[in-house]
Amino acid sequence: MRNLALMTFIIAIFLIACKKKENEDTITTFTIDKVIGVSQKGPFLNGSSITAFELNGNFTQTGKSFNTQILDNLGSFELSNMTMLTHYTKLKADGFYFNEVKNSNSLSSISLYAISDLSDKSTVNVNLLSTLEVSRVEYLINNGSTFTDAKHQAQQEILNMFFINKPTMSESELLNISIDGDDNAILLAISLILQGYRTEAELSQLLGDISTDIRTDGILNSSTLGSSLINDAKLLDTVQIRSNLESKYTLLGINTTIPHFEYYFKQFLDSCNYTFTNYITFPDNGLYGINILNSHDSIFSSTGNYSFCANIPAGTHLKIRFSNPIIGYEQATSNGWIDTGAPTEIILENYQSGIIDLRIGFSNMNFSGTILFYENYSTTPTRTKNIYLQ
Repeated sequence: MRNLALMTFIIAIFLIACKKKENEDTITTFTIDKVIGVSQKGPFLNGSSITAFELNGNFTQTGKSFNTQILDNLGSFELSNMTMLTHYTKLKADGFYFNEVKNSNSLSSISLYAISDLSDKSTVNVNLLSTLEVSRVEYLINNGSTFTDAKHQAQQEILNMFFINKPTMSESELLNISIDGDDNAILLAISLILQGYRTEAELSQLLGDISTDIRTDGILNSSTLGSSLINDAKLLDTVQIRSNLESKYTLLGINTTIPHFEYYFKQFLDSCNYTFTNYITFPDNGLYGINILNSHDSIFSSTGNYSFCANIPAGTHLKIRFSNPIIGYEQATSNGWIDTGAPTEIILENYQSGIIDLRIGFSNMNFSGTILFYENYSTTPTRTKNIYLQ
């Protein structure tokens, strides 16, 4: 009896082992010969890293990955001989990039992502639009959507966030800011709105915050994030940005046509309902005393020192003109101001952003006059202030 039980146990183990071997033999793998692409904010720089993560049938990472590097300053990369369980992959680009707003290379690195089906394509690009999609696509798939439907829905929801209506559009990972065409123009317009005057850390945080906000419902619910999009976009110089990009690609030896992003950029500015909050402000007091630019003080003493202070958001510009130039200021203590006036008048303009301040005083007991404010290169005063001495 005991021998029969032992024999039965051995046979069961054998059958289980055979079944396991049979299952292993039936696992199908795919070898993807080559995938090429570009990583762009502006173009990523040579030496930046690319990682492709294998996804299983549930679209979760298996732990297997493939690594390569950007090959040039166009952001080009190539992945080859990838043996995978499925055709689905998640790409991560990590590195420095050309900032087309500042016309210079970034000071630190950022990470961008794309999720893609490689069964029908051999080109996968990584960009800001593909990055914003990832979290939303993953959520939709986990809640019963197919990969194709999730990708299309997520892309359309992001376009809606930027007030762009384009029902039929190429997949985000097929777009390229250096190639002409409407879809590429949309990518570039969105990239500029997101970049603005932000540092790399600020851009990374914005991308993360938007991805989190839209993950479950596909709608940008945060008014603060909406304001952050319009704040910088409203101040960008699109003529200069186009020139920066064209010069960059020419320098890299590429004859390209930058897509007509201005149309979609202007459409965003004209259509969006986000609240602009990035105004130049004037504190009540500065480092040297009462700020003569504030909104309520108008009577000052000829013997005191005062501040000439403003808080200048990045991308904004302020010019101050005096109708009666009887003031004095100590240039050595200035912070962010420069006198651009003729010898007979005083015109002060900012040359940096943030809080800028200047120590000033008045040199005439009977002085009265008007301060004229010109914000963001306006040719007519955007505000006036009458001041008096006693």
